[in-house]
Amino acid sequence: MPVSLRAAAVVVLIGLAPVLAACGQGPQQAAPPPPKVTVAKPVKRTIVDQDEYVGRFVPIDVVEVRARVSGYLDKVHFQDGQIVKQGDLLFTIDKRPFQNTLDQARANLETAKSNVIFTQSDLARGQQLLRDRTISEQIFEQRSQAFRNAQSAVAASEAMVRQAELDLEFTELRAPVTGRIGDRRVTTGNLVTGGTGGSTTLLATIVSIDPIRFEFTFDEASLLRYERLAREGTTDVTGRGNAAVRLKLIDEPEFSHYGRMDFVDNVIDRSTGTIRGRAQFSNSDEIFTPGMFARVQVPASAPYEALMVPDAAIGTEQVRKFVYVIDKDNVARQRLVRLGQAVDDLRVIKEGVSADDRVIVNGLMRVRPGQKVTPEEQQAVPQASAAKPTTN
Repeated sequence: MPVSLRAAAVVVLIGLAPVLAACGQGPQQAAPPPPKVTVAKPVKRTIVDQDEYVGRFVPIDVVEVRARVSGYLDKVHFQDGQIVKQGDLLFTIDKRPFQNTLDQARANLETAKSNVIFTQSDLARGQQLLRDRTISEQIFEQRSQAFRNAQSAVAASEAMVRQAELDLEFTELRAPVTGRIGDRRVTTGNLVTGGTGGSTTLLATIVSIDPIRFEFTFDEASLLRYERLAREGTTDVTGRGNAAVRLKLIDEPEFSHYGRMDFVDNVIDRSTGTIRGRAQFSNSDEIFTPGMFARVQVPASAPYEALMVPDAAIGTEQVRKFVYVIDKDNVARQRLVRLGQAVDDLRVIKEGVSADDRVIVNGLMRVRPGQKVTPEEQQAVPQASAAKPTTN
């Protein structure tokens, strides 16, 4: 190939090189826009911290129905598991033997009274005969002694009548308290052993329902905190009871039942380091059953103004909790926080944010620390309900 043609080819290739290089490159992608997030300032609200405990319901009254007299069970006057009122007839023991005993005691009483009348008249005659010196003083003393013995016999007979009347009354077993009765332990026709010994026959058990108590345990540090708050007088808590509390059952989302502490034990259990507390609740709708589990909230602080953010704004990094705060340049900054209690959908922030911070409350998963974002102000953050309980 001539030299001139080679030179021309080289010039053409050099000129096409930039064009070929440009053809090998695709179109450049534009940077993604900053993610949109929703921000809001923390909500200020005066609240009271609450401690939560698990416990069981216990009845105020538990009565084992046992007979005071022995005999054959004649009738049962209730349905198993029903609510009985104080004084309702529950069982009847065959009354006939006790009625016979009462009739006999009354007859003996009449005999004793008749003997008193005779001995009294005999003593009156003896007084006249003694004045006339017709009888000796010894005979007169014998008549006086006979009169006194007759009076004692009347008193003894009256006591026997009262006892027979009691035994007859005891053949009807009535409910000593109002509550729910269990199933009958003895059916009609069986011999019932009564009395005051340990071998008496258990007929049924009654537990009171309304009001009802709730027992739980808490640690020594909590007891000290409650007592100090009570001495300061800054809260409804009292060291040995009377604090207003709230309760929820295992299938309820909120603490909607209100009651009041009525007892704190006087000794801390050495084996567990806890002390027993008790609250009382109204149970007119009979929803609470003795032995049922529930959770109770006890006020644990004086009222204070807290900063609160939605629970959805809180992230987790291993064991640490954080929120994203937007600075003046709309850059997300991670803040480690210390959490308090949850009230409705809001969470108390003890440390980590201030009242003027703009916290990301929606779009947390689209944000990375140091990333620029496009914030949108939230119009209104849901208000928290008051955490301080009240009683009915």
